[in-house]
Amino acid sequence: MWNQGQRHFLSRAGEITPLENINGSLEESWNGYVNDDDRALLKVIKFASSTSAGADCVDPDCSWVEQWVHRAGPRKRIYFEPQCVKAGIVTCGGLCPGLNDVIRQIVLTLEKYGVKNIVGIQHGFRGFFEDHLSEVPLNAHVVQNINLAGGSFLGVSRGGASISDIVDSIQARRLDMLFVLGGNGTHAGANAIHAECRKRKLKVSIVGVPKTIDNDILLMDKTFGFDTAVEAAQRAINSAYIEAHSAFHGIGLVKLMGRSSGFITMHASLSSGQVDICLIPEVSFTLDGPNGVLRHVEHLIETKGFALICIAEGAGQEYLQKSNATDASGNMVLSDIGVHLQQKIKSHFREIGVHSDVKYIDPTYMLRAVRANASDAILCTVLGQNAVHGAFAGFSGITTGVCNTHNVYLPIPEVIKTPRLVDPNSRMWHRCLTSTGQPDFH
Repeated sequence: MWNQGQRHFLSRAGEITPLENINGSLEESWNGYVNDDDRALLKVIKFASSTSAGADCVDPDCSWVEQWVHRAGPRKRIYFEPQCVKAGIVTCGGLCPGLNDVIRQIVLTLEKYGVKNIVGIQHGFRGFFEDHLSEVPLNAHVVQNINLAGGSFLGVSRGGASISDIVDSIQARRLDMLFVLGGNGTHAGANAIHAECRKRKLKVSIVGVPKTIDNDILLMDKTFGFDTAVEAAQRAINSAYIEAHSAFHGIGLVKLMGRSSGFITMHASLSSGQVDICLIPEVSFTLDGPNGVLRHVEHLIETKGFALICIAEGAGQEYLQKSNATDASGNMVLSDIGVHLQQKIKSHFREIGVHSDVKYIDPTYMLRAVRANASDAILCTVLGQNAVHGAFAGFSGITTGVCNTHNVYLPIPEVIKTPRLVDPNSRMWHRCLTSTGQPDFH
């Protein structure tokens, strides 16, 4: 699992330096360090059968294969002289709750190590090549309160210059460490930067911090921003419920973020307890016919007088005209399934001669612009600190995350192979179906 080539010994002084404690004195007996040989299991359940709910087997017999990853945390020996380090931080892609928390914690932890030269790169990778976007000097005083607001203190953007141009800029700026905050696309860019730095034999540590409200990065329990997005979605779902419950034959329809994965929609539906129909990209459904979504909405109106539907933005795209347009990150621009479903519901009830009152709520960007909640703030603190520990441990081309409740370092290529998806055979999806009471829409 772990590619040993991902680790490089990057001591500027040419020798291994013992880590100093927060008082500046060498601490040989302190037991707070993580041993270089500590590992965490990638998978902890031994499935007895491939038919077991959520089974992830390597063969039909579900043979037990141990896969280990490096445990995250501070090492006793470090591979940079802190006083000589120049560290950069960049936030890429879209907004996400907790970005400022991570920026703040990276800066504070770097200063604990003794790093004095810390800069922020403005507006994502664009900041490496736009002349008018200058470096932002960062220190504890500058970042002290930035976690009290949503958004990114450094700004974000999608896309950027060529990898060669970015590495040219890294060289020109004399960066020794670069902390890259972003999702799958950003991590792919970070991995390419790491590869180019290796090609040029540059002593630069490239460390990712996984950021996505969609929770769609492989091998990780959870990414920062997800919990806050699910919590923010509750306000939209609750509003839709009140509208639907109060109206005659009211139907509430909420569209949430989730291009290819339905984690937000599934968890928001579960936590609400009021959702009657949950539709996600991973599970296909039919709209028309005796087993379709529209017939079930009709049944809900007949039996309880109202209905509440929660749908992910990437669900049901097969019913819409495909667009070949892409955004700056290369993502396909999706057609609006929410508007389409709203129109289908209205026309269906007109055709059967039954009154309906459809209220459509799209809180999309409201979910990601808010400040991180307590759970995400703690996760951001841990991820920010571990990113710095990883860089000083001599790792490059890695990202830090939580795997089976343990904080670990993962090689970036392993987490960007494909988006993490909701498993329709998982216990969590079955729990959601039990909560909503919806049938199989096929």
